[in-house]
Amino acid sequence: MNCRISTHPVFAAIAVSVMLSFPLVAVAAVDADAAQALARQNNCFKCHGVDKKKDGPSYKDVAAKYKGKSDAEAKLIHHITSGEKAKFPDGHEEEHKIIKTKDMGEIKNLVNWILSL
Repeated sequence: MNCRISTHPVFAAIAVSVMLSFPLVAVAAVDADAAQALARQNNCFKCHGVDKKKDGPSYKDVAAKYKGKSDAEAKLIHHITSGEKAKFPDGHEEEHKIIKTKDMGEIKNLVNWILSL
């Protein structure tokens, strides 16, 4: 019995199209305990609940809003590091509190924890 893998162009094209139909997503390991500790240190849970809306949206709602968006991490990092305006349900706006850490690893871990919910 002779087993060979075909190198026929049609089979190669099929293999490539199958591989390209699955997005390659880099998934960083999230340290949930560290993310929640950073959120507590910065008083984030005053306005955001994990699964309960407070003055701000729940983190699960944030994750749902950004699900599948390639720029989700960048947008959330900007939001928590820039002090941009946050809009509230009653219509008023306030500057979002800036996260008190300069460690981009900690910031990315927090954002990726939120997006993982």
